[in-house]
Amino acid sequence: MTLTPRQAAVAHLSSERSPEGHVRYTEDSITETYGQLVFGDAAQRKHLPRDVYKRLRRTIHQGEVVDPDIADSVANGMKDWAVSHGATHYSHWFQPMTGATAEKQDSFIMPTGSGTAILEFSGGELTQGEPDASSLPSGGIRATFEARGYTAWDPTSPAFLRHSPNGVTLTIPTIFCSWTGDALDTKTPLLRSDAALDRSARRLLELLRKEGEARPGRVFSNIGPEQEFFLVNRELFDLRPDLAATGRTLFGAAPPKGQEQDDHYFATTPNRVMAFMQHLERRLWKLGIPIKTRHNEVAPGQFEMAPIYEPAAVAGDHNMLMMDLLHETAERHGFKCLLHEKPYRGLNGSGKHDNYSVGDDLGSNMFDPGDNPHENQRFMVFLTALIAAVDDHQDLLRASIAYAGNDHRLGANEAPPAIISIFLGSDLQAIIDDLIDEQAPKGASGQVLHLGVDTLPDIRRDSTDRNRTSPFAFTGNKFEFRALGSSQSIAMPNYVLNTILAEALDEISDAIEELPMDGRDAVAIEGLLRQRLTAHKRILFPGDNYSNDWQLEAERRGLLNLRNTPAALALLNAPKNLALFERYKVLSEREWRSRTEIQAGGYHEKLRVEARVMVDMAATLFMPAALRAQKKTADSILAARKALDDLDLGVQERHLRRIAGLITDMQAAIDTLRELIAADDAGDDAVAAAEVARTSFIPAMDALRAAADGLETLVADDLWPIPKYRELITLH
Repeated sequence: MTLTPRQAAVAHLSSERSPEGHVRYTEDSITETYGQLVFGDAAQRKHLPRDVYKRLRRTIHQGEVVDPDIADSVANGMKDWAVSHGATHYSHWFQPMTGATAEKQDSFIMPTGSGTAILEFSGGELTQGEPDASSLPSGGIRATFEARGYTAWDPTSPAFLRHSPNGVTLTIPTIFCSWTGDALDTKTPLLRSDAALDRSARRLLELLRKEGEARPGRVFSNIGPEQEFFLVNRELFDLRPDLAATGRTLFGAAPPKGQEQDDHYFATTPNRVMAFMQHLERRLWKLGIPIKTRHNEVAPGQFEMAPIYEPAAVAGDHNMLMMDLLHETAERHGFKCLLHEKPYRGLNGSGKHDNYSVGDDLGSNMFDPGDNPHENQRFMVFLTALIAAVDDHQDLLRASIAYAGNDHRLGANEAPPAIISIFLGSDLQAIIDDLIDEQAPKGASGQVLHLGVDTLPDIRRDSTDRNRTSPFAFTGNKFEFRALGSSQSIAMPNYVLNTILAEALDEISDAIEELPMDGRDAVAIEGLLRQRLTAHKRILFPGDNYSNDWQLEAERRGLLNLRNTPAALALLNAPKNLALFERYKVLSEREWRSRTEIQAGGYHEKLRVEARVMVDMAATLFMPAALRAQKKTADSILAARKALDDLDLGVQERHLRRIAGLITDMQAAIDTLRELIAADDAGDDAVAAAEVARTSFIPAMDALRAAADGLETLVADDLWPIPKYRELITLH
């Protein structure tokens, strides 16, 4: 029997497993042979002169301006370290507004003019590069003929080595800007926002500081992004044009068993997947990425890995690098990594929970409540500021996670809804309520759970439960922004958080400074907090964010419910937002408007690509298969009637009618979608064009999918041309 490509791929994958169910991978085939690959503290100490090392560390840890006088020395030490590990080239690695990373590689080799060459790397080459900026998104900031752009070394994020099969490249994290100085990347505003947060936080901490207390030299945000992803066998992936082009399945009938019974969640990881995870962990550790956690997620074929917290810009670099390595390492194990927020309809999608806290160089965490939160003035002030910030800027937080992939996931009983709210937990909520009502705070409960078995330890219950439905939840000493999608950069959500928190901290500082010097006691400050908490308590919600009752209650409270990306982007250019980012020098109005254009244009283009892929697959794969099935069924009925003319063939005829009817529906849907694609016009208003695309493309795409998925359940298995859900999600 001749196997179809799908059947051959499934058969081959099954043969890769031994009778015991273990995949035939050996440790030797996946072990890296190189050592630590980061130009971090140890490498800097070894390869830099003592005074240069100290000056560079002050820049990294204390935020001092990098001294240009040390650039040549740092570059030479970095080059020597890289060459000793086999590097021949260096690259300035940056994060343009494509949502991915980019780089331009140059060789260390410099001809001498006498037929020989030397290895050379100067301070100028370290600190500044010049990639072409004409073809990367600029949102109208630069015309195509205005090509000059610059990369600039970010000394706070360590350089690292990238190994490819045939060489090693010294990779230098940088920012990316235009010839005019406008930021063309996602990292520059994140760095600027951390500077704004530092200024505002230290101003407020000075007002709260008691005599004799140490002054922090620097305040900064810390981020721990949890990374969810799916793995699918590469051979099956290659037979799915929709996965290859868009990262998600645009077609696919529900499998007999999906995530029912929740038996994949936290279950034993398949051996082949574990080999991939262990390999990836080693690669991440060697690159200085502090990966900590790995486990199975809820949906079949879905997994998660998460690091320990790091300063925001470094965490952003490391998460982008981690996503690159997820793809690269998965390939080496015969997988494809899917970072799309919703690869499969009917199964949970993937997010990237953004764990956000604020610390200082003295080791303090501003969101650590201590044993008695109500007596911790600094904690209560920062908590109040963040509550006010989230309430005042719901629109910005919602827009910061708005794009086509995330629209499939938000509010789908697997991720928070589009309504932004804060969950504090019962103890903190009670403290806030008592403060608002001018009641004596009761303090944290500190309850201990007795499990009823002498050999089991008692468990001290946390002051807050976990609310998986909340988009912004307090989880002990940090806030978890749960609405980020798995494929996105963490930069925008965090530069929004930093900036709105800086504004809220300044508002509290302004109010304190208006008090007389002898009236700035704890009682007066408590009164200021009470005013703000009373004004912003509507943003606090302890219940089920998925419930219909919350939708109604949120509307009554006046909270925004921006259900899709165009609705969220429509508010981005509001005057308050433009003024906010200008005031804190995070983004100019020109830079901010460019990002709105890029987000809206990206959403529109994503829908156009998906629509074109659907038309192509339906017309060239499903229609021929369905017509063959229709012919086989009709021939079978005619043969049966010829053999037995009195046979009741009503059931078979109804089956044929269903196939024929769905073929008609599919062709009509193909024609409709083709017409919409031909008539589509981006126009001058990117947000308006995105809304038009949403309201026209999505219903037509849904109609086409319904017809094709219906045919999948009727057409013989050996005729269906692409791998089905049951194969994609179970063969690991």
